[in-house]
Amino acid sequence: MPTGPKDHLLLRAARGEAVERAPVWAMRQAGRWDPAFAKIRAGLGFYEFSADVEKSAAASLCPRRFGVDGIILFYDITTLPMSMGLPFTLVKDIGPQPDRPIRTLADLDRLNPDPAPESYDAIRKLLKRVKDELRGELPVIVFAGSPFTVATYCIGTGKDMAATRAFAAENPEVWAGLLERLNGATSSFLNTLIAEGADIYQLFDSWAGMLTREEYAAWADHYHRAIFAAAPGVPRILFVKECPHLDLMAASGAEVVSLGKRHDLAAAKAAYPHLVFQGNVDEAVLRTGTTAEVVAETARVKAAGGGHRHVLNLSHGVGKETPPANFEAYVRAAKADA
Repeated sequence: MPTGPKDHLLLRAARGEAVERAPVWAMRQAGRWDPAFAKIRAGLGFYEFSADVEKSAAASLCPRRFGVDGIILFYDITTLPMSMGLPFTLVKDIGPQPDRPIRTLADLDRLNPDPAPESYDAIRKLLKRVKDELRGELPVIVFAGSPFTVATYCIGTGKDMAATRAFAAENPEVWAGLLERLNGATSSFLNTLIAEGADIYQLFDSWAGMLTREEYAAWADHYHRAIFAAAPGVPRILFVKECPHLDLMAASGAEVVSLGKRHDLAAAKAAYPHLVFQGNVDEAVLRTGTTAEVVAETARVKAAGGGHRHVLNLSHGVGKETPPANFEAYVRAAKADA
């Protein structure tokens, strides 16, 4: 049993300290792929389920039984714009859709740039509930969407980059103002959760990896740096799905940079010896492979990571079709020979 929160394996690894093995967790480790999660959710709508602190806490804690080294809270990146005054609905096979997409400066003015912590009280209560349940057994991971990715949801374009670029070109003042409002609100949101006990956080910019270098610098990297500078105090992870701009990620201010399939983990570690890297087990292997293939893929990545300055995770989140036996094999392989 750790003697205190700072002694957790995940936190020590994230700080670049010598560890007995690379810690392991996974994005979407609490999700539809897990029958135990589905039983807790019991058919509730996504946002209704997320707002139920007892159920979302139980869901967040489901992966504990597999032996993961951290618990990430169950909520959505759209929780923050909802607290700012923009309701969302989850549309099946499409994703979160704003009830009234941001289109004009008047729409933008309705977004509260500094939402009170009470406006996302369910997440604060979830954090407390999970920490109370864990009693120091595991660190708690919180997260936020980076302004670019969250903004694409706010304008209703999501991962449609052509539509996002068209909106930004046609409405430059609205687009810039939206990114700035989300930037300030995100920093405040993360600082609140840090003050209330979060042990580590991950900043998600899922769609920014599809941007050109110029776009990425202006719409993504600028805000990564701003948020990491404004919300220190715990280890910080940057996730950008399959990002080609690794040099910019490495200079963002994050202690931990998450890699995808496109990256060579050993080469990244050699190029940036001051950083910790997270990843890069191929989530598709977990989703469609055999348990033997999962073990082999995990062992490959673990060897590339060398057991130091490395956190085992996936290239993306656990897919909803992933067999539970494959997730179990992934965690078991991560801990083998430790």
